[in-house]
Formats: sequence, structure tokens, C-alpha cells
Amino acid sequence: MAAPIEADLARLLAERAIERQLSAYCRAMDRCDADLGRSVFAPDAEADYGDMYRGTGPGFVDFALAAHAAMDAHVHRIGNVSVVVDGDTAGSECYVDARFRVPSPDGPLEIVSSGRYVDRWAGRDGVWVITSRRYLHGIDSMRPLENGMFATGGSRDASDPSYEVLVPPG
Repeated sequence: MAAPIEADLARLLAERAIERQLSAYCRAMDRCDADLGRSVFAPDAEADYGDMYRGTGPGFVDFALAAHAAMDAHVHRIGNVSVVVDGDTAGSECYVDARFRVPSPDGPLEIVSSGRYVDRWAGRDGVWVITSRRYLHGIDSMRPLENGMFATGGSRDASDPSYEVLVPPG
């Protein structure tokens, strides 16, 4: 009976590690942390974001962060995460919602975009990395931003307060 429990535990740990990597990717995008973003992908990972970008996963991180530099703020969120693990490979699907505040000559605009990440994963040297990502766009909208209620908090770099508390163990 111990073998099935160990297999279940290994699967659950792999699923959780993949979910953490997906969260790390969103954090990397919002903190403009290229190293963290690239660490989620295998160096040779394929990334297909449709008409927006086709190339490598690390290349997409650079592409996205260059675009984010011109924005005032952005927030990425994932949900409805499904993961299937098969040994040292896995597949996942998750929904992603992103909000962007961008400057324009007529005042700031808000862009809201939703879609799904369909990823293939590999466990390499104890770390789960994306080997292939396909972004499936769902819906988006853009509108003039009217009177935000509060100033943006934190920062989009390593001086953000989250870096003080999210210190890797060891």
C-alpha cells in the first residue's frame, strides 16, 4: 500500500511545483523580473502567442517586458489551473487575466485581456520548466481610464516590498 501513497505524493508535489511556477511567471511579468520569468521556461522552450509573438519562451519574456516598460501598471492573474503529471513530463491549462494601464495622448487607457495558457512541462534537475507554451486568446477590451481611486503601490522591480519577504529557503 505504500507505493500508491508515494506515487500520489510525488504527483501532488509535482502539481504544486507547476502551480508555483505559473504564479512565478505572473510575478515575473508584474515585477518586470526577467531572470525570474526566464527561469520558468526551458532555454529552448517554444512559445506561440499567436499574432503577438512566436519564438522561444525566454524570448517572449524579453519581448513582454520591453512592452511593459512603456506601461504605467499591469497585473497578471491565473486561475482554473489543471495539471496532469506523467513521470517527469506534464501538461497544464490555466486561464489568465491581465490588466494594463497605458499612457495615451488623450489620457490613460485600461486594457483588459483574458485567455488560456496551454503548457507542456518537463522536470529537469529537480525543477519543473515549460518546454512549450501556447497562448489561446479569449477576449479583450480597451477603454479610457476614469479617475482611479488610489495611487499605484509597490514597484515594478526588485525594490518591491515582496522581495523582502519572498526569500528562497537556505
